[in-house]
Amino acid sequence: MNKGIVSAFAAYILWGIFPIYFKIIQVVPSPQILAHRIAWSFLLLLVVMLVRREIKNWIKVVTRRTLIIYTIAAVLLGCNWLTYVWSVNAGYVVEASLGYFINPLVSVLLGVIFLREKLRPMQWIPVGLAAAGVLYLTLTYGSLPWISLTLAFSFGIYGLMKKISPLDSFYGLSLETAILFLPATGYLIFCETQGVGSFGHEGLLITVLLALTGVISVIPLILFSIGVRSAPLSTIGLIQYITPTLQFLIGVLVYHETFSGERLIGFAIIWLALIIFTVENLSAVRHSKNAAGLHVHGG
Repeated sequence: MNKGIVSAFAAYILWGIFPIYFKIIQVVPSPQILAHRIAWSFLLLLVVMLVRREIKNWIKVVTRRTLIIYTIAAVLLGCNWLTYVWSVNAGYVVEASLGYFINPLVSVLLGVIFLREKLRPMQWIPVGLAAAGVLYLTLTYGSLPWISLTLAFSFGIYGLMKKISPLDSFYGLSLETAILFLPATGYLIFCETQGVGSFGHEGLLITVLLALTGVISVIPLILFSIGVRSAPLSTIGLIQYITPTLQFLIGVLVYHETFSGERLIGFAIIWLALIIFTVENLSAVRHSKNAAGLHVHGG
């Protein structure tokens, strides 16, 4: 197993066990957890850039267009992080996991709409099944699974912005957290002045874990970027389901969230869509490699 696959596995496993971390600090309001996550992430990235002497290079690549793109990306990332932390701490880990199950299909759909990418005929089947699964869950519960859809679409559109962005993942995340750093820090200072701040007031463990939110946010992203660079995309496409699977199992088995028969049917429809989507993708990749091999041999 090469370094890229190991790195990607590690990233997805870390993301998968995030609910446990955020449950430990659930005494802290979700907006404060988000603000700490942003502030400490930026400070950690800043230290890394200082050590690597990349601050000047990073500043040079920030143009007006780059700033606009990454401001939009930063808002989407903040929305995604806040929704996720709130959903975990409010007891909706299972619904949050659904968002990351359907995210790959949402990303495909966004590619069709905004990048004019064309789907192969068989790819429309899982997209349609996923929509049917969401519709079934909506009709069963009488309301849209808004947590799942917010997570799936915010991260999907975030990915779309990253696709058209000019910076690598490290510089990009540094810029995104830099854009959000002042509002996040300002909010934390405001909480302190109002006497509702949690940092330093909820015990040593909570204070340390809040400070480490930067580390637990940045390390998986660095591991993921290493994985994407050196592991086959088809492999990344398969192992990305480790994260929502772990989150789902944690929600059901560890935190005993309700998982009724109706919900199981809705999830099963979406899982079927993902199986078809994954098998079709692997088949297309294999076909493309075989065609390339024949072409080289014939040439």
